[in-house]
Formats: sequence, C-alpha cells, structure tokens
Amino acid sequence: MGVAVVTGAGRGIGRGIALRLSRDGHAVAVNDRDAHGATAVAEEIRAAGGTAVAYPADVTDPGAVTAMVGQVAEELGGLDVMVANAGIAQVKPLLEVTPEDLRTIFDVNVFGVVHCLQAAARVMIDRGTGGKIVNAASIAGHQGFALLGHYSATKFAVRALTQAAAKELAPHRITVNAYCPGIVGTDMWDLIDEQMGARSGAGKGETLKQYAAGIPLGRVQTADDVAAFVSYLAGPDSDYMTGQAVMIDGGVVMV
Repeated sequence: MGVAVVTGAGRGIGRGIALRLSRDGHAVAVNDRDAHGATAVAEEIRAAGGTAVAYPADVTDPGAVTAMVGQVAEELGGLDVMVANAGIAQVKPLLEVTPEDLRTIFDVNVFGVVHCLQAAARVMIDRGTGGKIVNAASIAGHQGFALLGHYSATKFAVRALTQAAAKELAPHRITVNAYCPGIVGTDMWDLIDEQMGARSGAGKGETLKQYAAGIPLGRVQTADDVAAFVSYLAGPDSDYMTGQAVMIDGGVVMV
C-alpha cells in the first residue's frame, strides 16, 4: 500500500501498529530510541514476509527526525503514513511536578509529535502525493486524570495540534488524525500501576484492576485493538476524515 513510519515502535502499542501496517501491505520504517527494540520488531516483520527497516532515532531531536524521514523516503521509495506514536507517562500530583518533569514529558509527547508532523508533511508536500499523519493522543486528552495532570496536558496539546495541522495540510491532500487509547496492557500501564500503587499502598496489579473495572466492554485493551483503528486511519477508508481525535478505549470515556 505504501511506506509508513511508526515511532516508538520497539514495543507496546507502537510494535502492534508496525506489525498491523505491515500486514496491511505497507513497508514499515520501525523507529525507536532503543535500537535493539527497533531492530527486533523489524526482524519480526521480515520473518513474517513483510518489508521493514529499523531506524533508531530520538523524536525529541528535530534534526534526527528530519534525517530519519528523509532516509526512509529515499531508501523505501516514499512516505505515505507517519504514525507519531512515541510517548511517555509519569504519575505525580501537580503540586509536585517540577520544571524538569514538564520539559521531559512535553519534549516527547508534544515536541516529538510536532517534529514528526513537520518532517513528514514536508516530504509529502514535496512529493505531491498527499498522505496520512496519525498522532498518539489518549483518553487523557479528552478528560484530565488525577496524578496524570501533566501527561493529560500533553495529550490535550496533541488534539489541538492535530486539528490545526488538519486545516493547514488539507490543501495538500494530507489528513491528520489522532487515536486515543484507554487502559492498555503495555509497559506504560505497568509503570502507571506501579507508581500509583506506591502512592496508595495498592499491590502490584491492583490499580490496573481498579481502572479496568470501569471499562464497559469488560476487559483491558490490547495493542492490537489500537492498531486496528490506526490501520483505518492509515488506509483509504478514512480519506474523508481529518482533524479528529477518536477514542478507542472500550467505552471508558464517552463524549
């Protein structure tokens, strides 16, 4: 179908997205700050018969992102889809959040998205073939969560960037949308469970179980659940959809 870049694809949701886009027929550029993780996922895709190349790079470095995207377009023959998936979380009351905490989480979750969006859009505009830009938001981008205030703020920012970029890039036939996962069984939620449990005295897995009890569909989300929706956003069936940040969360937050 085309060429797709997936950032933060060495594990978790990003890995699931990379595998799914490969099954959809895309050549996948597997990005991660962890070279080992990116290489392992690229090898996994190739072992299944797909086309994938590992591109280690830190999304907080705009020069590295621009270089990566240019290299992908040259080596894989274009750029059709950019999935700005890389993200981090931190559990902390707002009264304890430090300037360094803010810089770290905004560098990855907001600046990283902007760097990916800019680099991808420039290549897509130069090629004149349009494209799809898909950003990682969250249910925390629709509703602020206690102890995740600064994380929530980054995801609200992604929604705003998605809307603005969708308006600016529409004349170039580039759509910009975001996906908003909920409670996903990944390393990130393991970290949230651990950090929240340390504050509340809950044992390992208890916080995740408490949050999961509020999921109307009755189970914790998987990376494949998210990847299935990203597949839609990256494919032709979503050609008339842009500027949206859609929740794929089992019904945790309904608006």
